[in-house]
Amino acid sequence: MTVNALAFLLRIAASGICLVAGLCFGGEAPPSLRIIGFTGAAGGHARIGFSSQSNYYYLLQRAPSLEGPWEPVSMLPGTGKGLTLADPACMRGRAFYRVQAQSIQAPLDSDGDRVDDLTEFAAAGRGNPFNPAPPPPAGDAAVILRSREMYEQYAHRDNFPGAPDVREVKFLITGVDTASPKLYFLNTNKHIYHYYFAQAVLGYSKDLGTFNNETYFSDGRKFMAGSLIAYDHYGPPGKPATGLYGMEFWPSDGVRAAHVRMAYNLISRALPWVTTRLAYHPAGITQEQVLKAEADVWRTLPVDLITSDELFANTSYSVLNPGVSFGRLVLGGGTQSVTARDVVVLPTVPADLSRVAGIITASPQTPLSHINLKAKQNKTPNAYLRGAMTDTLIMTLAGKNVRLEVAADGLQLREATQEEVDTYLDALRPKNPQYPVRDLSVTTIRPLKNVPFTASSSVGAKAANAAELRRILPAGMSPDGFAIPFYFYDTFMKFNGFYDQARAMMADPVFQSDSTVREQRLAAFREIIKDGTVSDDLRNAMRAVQEQFAPGVPIRCRSSTNNEDLPGFNGAGLYDSNTHRPDEGSLHKSVRKVWASLWNFRAFEERNFYRIDHFTAAMGVLLIPNTDDELANGVAVTKNLIDPNWRGYYVNVQKGEELVTNPDGSLIPEEFLIAWLMGETPYEIQHVTWSSLQPAQTSLLTTEQAYLLADQMGLIQNNFRSLYNAWANPDFAMEIEFKITKANKLFIKQARPWVE
Repeated sequence: MTVNALAFLLRIAASGICLVAGLCFGGEAPPSLRIIGFTGAAGGHARIGFSSQSNYYYLLQRAPSLEGPWEPVSMLPGTGKGLTLADPACMRGRAFYRVQAQSIQAPLDSDGDRVDDLTEFAAAGRGNPFNPAPPPPAGDAAVILRSREMYEQYAHRDNFPGAPDVREVKFLITGVDTASPKLYFLNTNKHIYHYYFAQAVLGYSKDLGTFNNETYFSDGRKFMAGSLIAYDHYGPPGKPATGLYGMEFWPSDGVRAAHVRMAYNLISRALPWVTTRLAYHPAGITQEQVLKAEADVWRTLPVDLITSDELFANTSYSVLNPGVSFGRLVLGGGTQSVTARDVVVLPTVPADLSRVAGIITASPQTPLSHINLKAKQNKTPNAYLRGAMTDTLIMTLAGKNVRLEVAADGLQLREATQEEVDTYLDALRPKNPQYPVRDLSVTTIRPLKNVPFTASSSVGAKAANAAELRRILPAGMSPDGFAIPFYFYDTFMKFNGFYDQARAMMADPVFQSDSTVREQRLAAFREIIKDGTVSDDLRNAMRAVQEQFAPGVPIRCRSSTNNEDLPGFNGAGLYDSNTHRPDEGSLHKSVRKVWASLWNFRAFEERNFYRIDHFTAAMGVLLIPNTDDELANGVAVTKNLIDPNWRGYYVNVQKGEELVTNPDGSLIPEEFLIAWLMGETPYEIQHVTWSSLQPAQTSLLTTEQAYLLADQMGLIQNNFRSLYNAWANPDFAMEIEFKITKANKLFIKQARPWVE
């Protein structure tokens, strides 16, 4: 005899799950069906335990109220023992549940596809009792993912803002405009694009334009295309990472609540094994705006939701630069002299760091921080690991030689031999000495309007690139000033005999062997340089330039060497810039500080590793007006770091004059991707984080400023790609620094080649 419905009515709400009633509907109850327990799993899934019989199968049904409508969400055959059914969806609001016992002699057809529940349940990945999609060809797609292993078989690795190299399974829902939508999980290793899957597997015969019109940007769509992404390192603060599966759609596609609910319902019922959170993640500003517009609907929608700031703020591990290295593991290395032989574990992101073998920080990093730019340049593995300073394995290996591997699935450490360390470092270093080009024939300070792009060998790449920005950007959007050539530095060093002092210092065996001594003596040498005598002719030339700046305007003296800001060698953060205030007297005092920074410990160590000759390295100085009280400052790359197939730009920005590239450990900058993604606006903005100095989810840039920044980055990219003759290099990009002035205007301070 069929028992139509024996129900245990439960209610799940913010306060937890409670039993409402145990009722029998439409028939006689199986003799031993009784509730054993009910609870909520860690991911927010309702779980109901009950007794079972082997001649029945059991359906867990959910409804928004006791009046229904009831829909099945999971099922299991009876075993004669206790069973537990779980709702694969994560409930955000109130929900009611009942367990229905159904005779195996009269199985239902819950999805209406003319195949009964038990037959589809027994078909493994070839059938789904809650998805009416017919089984696709094996290896092309599935209508259900039965396990994590099956998910991984269908997943490929891809990059998303805030989550590099994560697993993704794409899905396509057909019949969205009908009462019977059908879900397909693509074998994403075989079918990268939804359209070609629809053509090759489902027999779709229309062109790409028609498919896009039927899939995106419309409430009357016929298809829904999206991704199921495994954020395996997600975990609430203070707790181990439990992971999260994010349901996402094309960022510029303004998917509304009704379609999100339909997709979430289908997908959740096709993941019976998931016990962690399964949540809809609005991937861009378009979807965030739709979410706000439908706030009243979302309050009662049975769909778990996670925003970007919650998702990425609760990531316990992230890869900034993947790779393998060897070195001595140093805990808290920012407080001592570290070298290319050290793998450093740091509590915060440091303001500067000499060359090291590997980096692990206990504070989150931004991809555009100085230390990560250097990590990419130097092929140094770099990762953020929550709790790194107290991690058991790290504490055990501290002070020992280790092998560090930074990979998408996690960080791996093991003890290593001295031979492994030596072999690794020898393979990275150039075999022969390097001599940067130093043109001393330019003997005068020139205004930027007279500095050609080819002048980098005489004034440094920073000054030459600033001059180029002045030529290509709108008036007033980039610096105007002067370039002090290398000749001035070289003349100053010879006049004071500083080259001879440097040679004597470097010849000392103790200086060569002890990094702490090296750092101390370089610091003392810089103080000597800062007090060095500037000859009358050099001082007079600087005084004449100083008088050309408006009265009362501070002068920013920026380092511009012949071994930074170059293709393949960024040199970010190696040298110092200084601001010369009107009450500080002669300009040469601040210029000497910039010259002295050529002998910074971190810069010396970097040159030493690359076998760059310290005496052909030269320092020029870029002189520009300094402005205080900026509203925001930022760093950006003229490239879509997430998906280079779509024109876009990666941006970090922070409020006021707080540093973006070397932030205070307690501050979080705003981080976003702005890209042309085929939407209804010029660009789509995808936030990873919001500034911790701003009100929640409030951008430091207006939409118009973000669009203007993107437009100028496109101009910069094309211009410098031509100048560097890099049209054949798909990886070429420029890194820029910008600010929003106190007049609320965009100002681009500098540009230099991005080191991939």
